[in-house]
Amino acid sequence: MATEIRVPTLGESVSEATVGTWFKKVGDAIKADEPLLELETDKVTIEVPAPSAGVLTEIVAQAGETVGLGALLGQIAAGAGAAAAAPAAAAEKKAEPAAAAPAAQPAVAAASAASSMPPAPSAGKLLAENNLSADQVDGSGKRGQVLKGDVLAAVAKGISAPAASEPVKVQARAPSTTEDVVREERVKMTRLRQTIARRLKDAQNTAAMLTTYNEVDMSAVMSLRNRYKDIFEKKHGVKLGFMGFFTKAVTHALKEIPAVNAEIDGTDVIYKNFCHIGVAVGTDKGLVVPVVRDADQMSIAEIEKDIGRLGKLARDGQLSMADMQGGTFTISNGGVYGSLMSSPILNAPQSGILGMHKIQDRPVVVGGQIVIRPMMYLALSYDHRMVDGKEAVTFLVRVKDSLEDPERLVLDL
Repeated sequence: MATEIRVPTLGESVSEATVGTWFKKVGDAIKADEPLLELETDKVTIEVPAPSAGVLTEIVAQAGETVGLGALLGQIAAGAGAAAAAPAAAAEKKAEPAAAAPAAQPAVAAASAASSMPPAPSAGKLLAENNLSADQVDGSGKRGQVLKGDVLAAVAKGISAPAASEPVKVQARAPSTTEDVVREERVKMTRLRQTIARRLKDAQNTAAMLTTYNEVDMSAVMSLRNRYKDIFEKKHGVKLGFMGFFTKAVTHALKEIPAVNAEIDGTDVIYKNFCHIGVAVGTDKGLVVPVVRDADQMSIAEIEKDIGRLGKLARDGQLSMADMQGGTFTISNGGVYGSLMSSPILNAPQSGILGMHKIQDRPVVVGGQIVIRPMMYLALSYDHRMVDGKEAVTFLVRVKDSLEDPERLVLDL
């Protein structure tokens, strides 16, 4: 009896995924709950376990295919005898496309008849300005080339850009020279990378983003960390880093300036009376932002433990949808890569994101004297529709004050 392998529930608001790597091939013996393949969603990569033991007799969805909830991925037959059925199943699978080939020919012919000419330069500019792609406009030029008049006519007819939920269509670039083509490599963007690109661009297009900067003297935090890091690690089983201090400082500031912890929903403002702090983590598959939930109710040790747990899950590709949802504010640490200054982009629909940077010794004036101190630039990007400049600057100053006098964090001041 065959057991079907189907797409599992992927999480809230996620309705489809892309088939990634199959770990097994047809004919392989499989143990129950053994990982069979990866599915890439807009937010995370998940492994699909085997629903039962047996032999993989058929792979229905190949790598790169898009599948919906409950879609059939493959089949497992019980017992070793099923392996004999694998060659027949594979041969039958190959025969089906061959039989369907004649019916597909008209579609191929139609596709080849479409224009391969890039839009005229003036038309390309208008397409970009109106967020349109060339395939949305009927070209009247030679070989179907899209001209400026075609774009103007399309705009007049009310043709608009695709909905935000649809994949973003990017205008094809000009062809490379013959010499360069052989040295290029074209790789399809992963669903995660496509989602990152779309969300960041949506944030730029939607929010009135502004960034305010300050710098913090890290002497006190570094001194405190150096004094207690060994005892801290021995007691709590986790290293004492800087993220615990920054997360705690942010939660204190969010309590004082609630607008930075709010979001806009249509004509309403939603104030969050809790602090779920997203911590941006770079992985080999792209940037992900797992969430430390109720960070305002946690100690520095508890925050460090949770960040360590989420960071490991992110690097191993094991984050769940629950780990990624519900953030009210985000912290991004570009300093680990050596960044001295940057302007982070909002993690919509949040109204604020704090950028940390490299700690660098710099000359500063303290008590009328020039001294060398370990300094860090801080950057707060915020949605000016929601947060006024006074509130943004005050928020960043509160974070600075807490870090330069970390006893305030312990005493809840």
